[in-house]
Amino acid sequence: MRAAITRRNLMALLASTAAMPVFPTIAMAAGEGFQAIILSDLHSAYERMGQLLSVVEKQVTGAGIPQVILINGDIFELGNVVASRSGGEIDWTFLDTLAKLAPTIVNIGNHEPDLDNDLAHFVARARGLGITVLSNIIDKRSGKPYTQAGTTIEAGGLTVKIAALGTDAINTYPKTARDKLDIPKPVEWARANLPTLLGGDGVNIVLSHAGVVPDRDILPIVPDGTLMIGGHDHLTLTHEQGETRYVHTGSWSSAITIATFTTAGKAAELTRIEIDRSGPTSAVLKDLIPTVLAKHLKEEERAVVAHTAKTMTLGETARFAAEAMAAKANADIGFIGHTSFGTGLPAGDISRFDFNAALRFEGKLMTSEVDAAVLSAILARCNQDGAIPLVARTGDFLYAAPNAPEGSQRYRIVCNDWSAINQKSYFGRDDIAFVEVPDIKLKQLVIEALADG
Repeated sequence: MRAAITRRNLMALLASTAAMPVFPTIAMAAGEGFQAIILSDLHSAYERMGQLLSVVEKQVTGAGIPQVILINGDIFELGNVVASRSGGEIDWTFLDTLAKLAPTIVNIGNHEPDLDNDLAHFVARARGLGITVLSNIIDKRSGKPYTQAGTTIEAGGLTVKIAALGTDAINTYPKTARDKLDIPKPVEWARANLPTLLGGDGVNIVLSHAGVVPDRDILPIVPDGTLMIGGHDHLTLTHEQGETRYVHTGSWSSAITIATFTTAGKAAELTRIEIDRSGPTSAVLKDLIPTVLAKHLKEEERAVVAHTAKTMTLGETARFAAEAMAAKANADIGFIGHTSFGTGLPAGDISRFDFNAALRFEGKLMTSEVDAAVLSAILARCNQDGAIPLVARTGDFLYAAPNAPEGSQRYRIVCNDWSAINQKSYFGRDDIAFVEVPDIKLKQLVIEALADG
């Protein structure tokens, strides 16, 4: 058994070894197992980040066994104007606090270069906080990995091997970063590397930001008893395969998952915790968040653009937008891609800033006509925010509303332009001929629909 070390010494050890290509085994306090606090796809969600940190603080300080914090990519969000203008001041304070609470391990997602397009800068700064950064992404300029793809720690008397990989969907990375990135095909990389990274006895954890579709093909590769953590698709799901567990814990700081390990090779016990945006805020961020927002938000971004009578969930917000699109375009049914949305709308007055956190991207409307059989095939892929089996998951999916009238042979459909451009991913086919609806923009029509409601 390796001797336990203090948290202060642990942080010093992490910092002193930051430049090494492979991290040494890190010993934590011995005991009966450990817990992993899983966060993913945070996207600079300042409306809940203080509450999220408070929940993590209480989990770390209240637990009777060692804690490890795992972040599965996409900490930042370029579309958040405050994050962009402040250089992620709130996000970096959040990360610094996590690193002081417990050993923190980050897998690089496609939004890590949002605020600084050179991933090498992110790796260096995160390591400077004592964070272990993992990724299989290669720096095209040098031909070398930005960081190591795996690490080993010891926690609660268990050896823990952690491997990480990113998404090769290059168009989801910021344009300014793409020419610096060489990203392996996830499944091919997993076949070649996971047997080594996860070899031997102990607890196995895979941080995958590749997305649910490649993850399905990676699951048979990992040893039974592995905890595989998915991200990128902004899903909430748990899938059981023998002793292996596959989990997505949502996005936009809406929830975390606690994985409890007591025995190597046995399934982790998973507990999901919802983050209430009206809940207690960490003292670390309580004053910082409003101060940074006040400094960087412009008057037009603070302006109230809508009002809601009640809180709308993410799914409710998205389907409201799809139905508003259908009404505006005189269509039978509206479709909009799921990652067009970050979070749902709160109750009450909605500022432009809050609205943009819900509906992330502006867009045009695109219409077409399809027959009943095509529409039925499309609808079978939609609204995957419910209890959908893993085999039916498509990664990208469409929210759809309202229910199309029955008995027709032809249907007029409308979608946002991103979904039309990438129709193979969203609609599952590439034979739909879309036509642009002139002089209509997505965000304004949804705002108008909220006013009418």
